[in-house]
Amino acid sequence: MPHVLLIEDDASVRDGMELVLRRHGYDVDTAATGEEALALLDAPDGARIELAVLDLMLPGMDGFEVCRRVRARTATLPVIMLTARGDDHDIVTGLEAGADDYVVKPVTAPVLEARIRAALRRAEPTGAPGPVGAAGARPPGGEDFAGLVIDRAGLTVTKHGAVIPLPPTELRLLLELSASPGRVFSREQLLASVWDHTFLGDSRLVDAAVGRLRAKLEDVPARPRYVQTVRGFGYRFGPL
Repeated sequence: MPHVLLIEDDASVRDGMELVLRRHGYDVDTAATGEEALALLDAPDGARIELAVLDLMLPGMDGFEVCRRVRARTATLPVIMLTARGDDHDIVTGLEAGADDYVVKPVTAPVLEARIRAALRRAEPTGAPGPVGAAGARPPGGEDFAGLVIDRAGLTVTKHGAVIPLPPTELRLLLELSASPGRVFSREQLLASVWDHTFLGDSRLVDAAVGRLRAKLEDVPARPRYVQTVRGFGYRFGPL
């Protein structure tokens, strides 16, 4: 039974969402503030939390800062930002803070539950994009792309020997792109393959995830070597 942390300051909204999630089979912890949420994540049993649904407008620490602090603690916890603020600046800021998804209220229970299921699927270690290579075999220790080593079996990424922790969505994006070096993927293709094939998402999810990925992988993110933009089409991995 997936365990969700629901961070929402409005008690009536929080109670209603908790009820809906429990009816769909989720275990739910709730927090009314960002500080309370971070304390739950830091608690000895905080590792049981598998996903966070995060309101943006919280008293005290806002959702952007909560998301940044969650990311500083863990790269692997999926975070869905859920808020009434839907302008471009807020969406981009939320995604750049490390949110895996951004959902604008009002949202129906089936849609929110679908987004949660999609985020949890992306976080699963199995089902990652498949192996590459002429014979489809996984090289021992991973594939080396000019110092960037991607281990598809172990789901790890290292650069010049240093581990680069990546949240599930960024890892899946990297696996998808690097599975076909030089191939150009449109944003719509990446939304379908990385986020969810049934997910009608915003292409800014892709742009934000690419930006975060470049910040972690590239020596000079403004002049990317690994994840490159093909203007007017989308993104590709390399040429290196």
